[in-house]
Amino acid sequence: MSSPSLPAATHPFPVHVLGGPTVLFEYGGLRFLTDPTFDGPGDHGRPGRPVLTKTAPSTATPADIGPIDVVLLSHDEHADNLDDSGRALLADVPLTLTTPGGGRRLGGTAKGLADWESMELSRPDGGTITVTGVPAIHGPGTREETEPSTGQVVGFVLTGAGLPTVHVSGDNASLDAVREIAGRFAPVDTAVLFAGAPRFPVLFDGAPIVLDSARAAEAAQILGARRVVPAHYDSWAHFTEGRDELAAAFAAAGLADRLDWGRPA
Repeated sequence: MSSPSLPAATHPFPVHVLGGPTVLFEYGGLRFLTDPTFDGPGDHGRPGRPVLTKTAPSTATPADIGPIDVVLLSHDEHADNLDDSGRALLADVPLTLTTPGGGRRLGGTAKGLADWESMELSRPDGGTITVTGVPAIHGPGTREETEPSTGQVVGFVLTGAGLPTVHVSGDNASLDAVREIAGRFAPVDTAVLFAGAPRFPVLFDGAPIVLDSARAAEAAQILGARRVVPAHYDSWAHFTEGRDELAAAFAAAGLADRLDWGRPA
């Protein structure tokens, strides 16, 4: 049974999950892509960062998806959020929104957004889209406790006159951050929630560094999300929970009808 505290799910626009954290959607006439990762399976890593193993290819290539207007990049420091093919794609994208540190590292058309900082984007049919940077914490605890190990991360909220409210969580593990976002933007029409409960034994005693399935369902409740598109729960060896665990957790919370997998079953 669906939770009585949430309105009926709505599907105002299609969202395509391409594998890992890479999600494509059109909103207000602009085409958005999250955390581009298109390299093939195998070991990937950035200097000074752990080697991560990709286990499955993306379901599309940059050539398949066509031109992108805006990339929403939760962070640039991990290969499972921005790989070599993704970096190459950024050169052809008019705007990449990311963390303040990522904006400095990437240069070019990349711009960093601090918490609650907004940017107005012009819509092709007139009007604007507001993209707001929102808190995300890549691990258990506070930013001060996690950022030295996992780096700075940002989430996003998209709003506009006559448009649904969209939240892209990025690699966030903090329900306190979700509560802050809900306090300003709930109810959310579509929440793209990164999940998968990724763990590393050497980090935080093996605690998840992004939402696990139960906490993703709780985040959906906090946000009042009418639709939840899970992302970043597959295609990498360090994820410990996948589609089955997410489906079970949302069913247990009475939110199974909120799920949109963004791809054929």
